[in-house]
Amino acid sequence: MTAPLPYLKMNGLGNDFVVLDARAQKIALSRQQIIAISDRTNGIGCDQLIVMEPDTIDGVDVFMRIYNAEGGEVDACGNATRCIAALVAGEMANDAVTIRTNAGILAARIDGDLVTVDMSVPRFGWEQIPLAEPFADTTGIELQIGPIDAPILHTPSVVNVGNPHAIFWVDDLDAHDLAKFGPLLENHPIFPERANITLAQVLADDRIKVKVWERGAGLTLACGTAACATAVAAARKGLTGRKVTIELPGGPLDIEWRTSDDHILMTGPWALDGEGVIPSALLGEDAA
Repeated sequence: MTAPLPYLKMNGLGNDFVVLDARAQKIALSRQQIIAISDRTNGIGCDQLIVMEPDTIDGVDVFMRIYNAEGGEVDACGNATRCIAALVAGEMANDAVTIRTNAGILAARIDGDLVTVDMSVPRFGWEQIPLAEPFADTTGIELQIGPIDAPILHTPSVVNVGNPHAIFWVDDLDAHDLAKFGPLLENHPIFPERANITLAQVLADDRIKVKVWERGAGLTLACGTAACATAVAAARKGLTGRKVTIELPGGPLDIEWRTSDDHILMTGPWALDGEGVIPSALLGEDAA
């Protein structure tokens, strides 16, 4: 693909996206082209590149394909789901839409600048996350950084919310350099598909402050699935109730782990930042 492409720039709490519309005409991008577009210095710049595609399943309004800035495809992105839901709802003049991702079908409801997404049910089995070896209890697995007798980070909760997450519980969020430990933990052998890494500090029984190292994207201002994973993991450990506000660097998300069916409801804002056309140079064979 060498012809210029129109795009939208959107964000959810600062977690930003380049959005391409392939519903009328197929868009096939190489890994190198995705990296070039995502590059913040020489490209458009984004955490994830999103491609909207048609879907043939009855009741599904759009398929959302998700690529991280490093060019790899991933299955879920909560902040992008809110943005695409708001975009499609506006086109349909409706307040409810259904989006399919590789992780499954998600229902969303739009209320002005806020979107609530049903992120479905979390998965806790070691083989579902997945982990490289069995763990009977995933509320806290054996994994640590630092000396054995005085680890810096240890015993993360692990859960899959469309993608794998590890949550390390800390007393002081600012005492840890996630930029330093994030790459090591993301790529730890215990995570065969790598993992999103979160540091979480419980502030109250309904509030948690977090920092997130996102798989394939690095430090991010917000990660919707990490917020969901943290809320669920905290409730499992008895650290909070099932309704919590997750404070991310980019702002808060409200998460409810619904008692009736164990579905996770994520509520937060979306924003359209602008639009443009991707230069042909970023789509050429030599794009980097």
